[in-house]
Amino acid sequence: MNIVLIGYRGAGKTTIGKQLAGRMGMEFIDTDDSIVQRAGKSIREIFAEGGETLFRDLESAVIDDLVETDNTVIAAGGGVVLRKTNIEKLQANGRIVWLQAPAEVLWKRLQSDTRTPANRPDLTSTGGLEEILRLLQVRAPLYSTAADVALDVTNMSEDQIVRYLAEMA
Repeated sequence: MNIVLIGYRGAGKTTIGKQLAGRMGMEFIDTDDSIVQRAGKSIREIFAEGGETLFRDLESAVIDDLVETDNTVIAAGGGVVLRKTNIEKLQANGRIVWLQAPAEVLWKRLQSDTRTPANRPDLTSTGGLEEILRLLQVRAPLYSTAADVALDVTNMSEDQIVRYLAEMA
């Protein structure tokens, strides 16, 4: 059984996923890292060359490869829920946890992440907090439907989150 972390970018999926995997003696896979490795390009370059469609196609191919994994913590990209087949495949052998936080918190986290400009392209023409608000409006119902568990991580430390998820598993 896998543990699959979903949620908007900046929610802590990779950070928490690595710590949780270490604590539980599980493997860790970040789907965004797998996409970059497969394409040989950064996410920003993938978006520049083929737009979101190319990125989502690569993401679906990575999800296809994960169907056979077991005992793995998977940090899924923020938009993985946009394709229902991705979620169905992840649900087949995984417990899905939605790490959630308000848009303002996500925006602050993204602003303080030095990797954001190079790795995370704007997904709308507006960018910034407005983009997060608009995309969460679309994605929140999808996250909610996909998740077995929703965890508001706004006021939790990394250690508290990892302990909670380890106990849940």
